Amino acid sequence: MSTSTQPPTLFQPDVEVRVSKRRKKTAAAHWEGDRIVVVVPAHLRGADLDEMVDELAKRLRRHRPHLHSSDQHLEQRAKALGQRYLDGIAPSSIRWATNQNKRWGSCTIPTREIRISNRLRVAPGWVLDAVIVHELAHLVEPNHSPRFRELEGRYPRRHEADTYLAGYALGLHMPDAGLDGDTDSSGPADADADADADADADADAAFSDGVVDVSPG
Repeated sequence: MSTSTQPPTLFQPDVEVRVSKRRKKTAAAHWEGDRIVVVVPAHLRGADLDEMVDELAKRLRRHRPHLHSSDQHLEQRAKALGQRYLDGIAPSSIRWATNQNKRWGSCTIPTREIRISNRLRVAPGWVLDAVIVHELAHLVEPNHSPRFRELEGRYPRRHEADTYLAGYALGLHMPDAGLDGDTDSSGPADADADADADADADADAAFSDGVVDVSPG
């Protein structure tokens, strides 16, 4: 089986195309972590191949809406969650981060900046919300104290999100991933250095779900 990879555009996943000699009539697509893998018959070429790959990738992306969310979307979400659960608390900024590979999120206390792991683009909205509320709570209480637990516990699906993230971490070969230990009392430079160290320890994703299988014409 041969492979090729389409480069990602902004807020789009990588699309890897695999050519299978055993597949005669149908093409299939599935998720592997945050990448779409499309498997096509060897005879499919040119415009027909491009059209099939685009169509299958489009179908899968519809089931992962948060792949299209922007930093602005995160800001709006954080504002709404802060107002609903944490008496209007808000960060100075919140953005997606591609180098958060051991943590789902982080909060730099002095600057009130929050970063959310890019891997959560594919998570259900209620899971993303739980992580955001967790980081927002750190703006009130830096430590994982009883007061902090009360604050993050105001989000009703907190424990469900913990269970989801534990399974997701195992699928991504991230057994130590979590939310505890996600605060930084130093400045942004030290926080970025920690994130770079995380990036060096990145693991290959092996979490798969959602399959589309169709006949190419």
